[in-house]
Amino acid sequence: KKVLITAGATQEALDPVRYLTNHSTGKMGYALAKAAMLRGAQVTLVSAPTDLEPPLDVDVVPVVSAQDMFEAVEKRFDDTDILVMAAAVADYRPKKFVDHKIKKKEGDNVLELAHTTDILGTLGARKRSDQFICGFSMETENLLENSEQKLKKKNLDMIAANNLRTQGAGFGTETNVVTLIRPDDMIEL
Repeated sequence: KKVLITAGATQEALDPVRYLTNHSTGKMGYALAKAAMLRGAQVTLVSAPTDLEPPLDVDVVPVVSAQDMFEAVEKRFDDTDILVMAAAVADYRPKKFVDHKIKKKEGDNVLELAHTTDILGTLGARKRSDQFICGFSMETENLLENSEQKLKKKNLDMIAANNLRTQGAGFGTETNVVTLIRPDDMIEL
């Protein structure tokens, strides 16, 4: 099987010095890539910046922004059996990139944001019947409701849902607490 996995936190540049991101470390995606490789899959890992050592025998495609990740995944999607979107992809990017460091000034500054491309939504809409897509859903409230909506809206086969506020779950931990949701069942792990 050809397995395409994403990992890490995308970075959305404000200026040459600063960017917007999140707390994802990429550990989940890297662990999934290693597990898939050990099970005999041909694995491609599209990775936003992390401090992790890439798994052996895995093709790693480095990316930075949500747009970079979209382009890398979209380019490989048609030749993929299984897509696992474990990356924490930014939902928003700065509307304008400033080509010089934004200087501090008196008063507040307003940052306008624009939506990034919805990778899961775009690929879920064109998924073939022989492809399997698993998304991830990190929530802080209404875990099951929000995750089930995402599963349906994006035409996913499965979603791994976890709550940042649950002890043992979250970013950068050695453990996790997830609920695997499929259209017809749910498994708590």
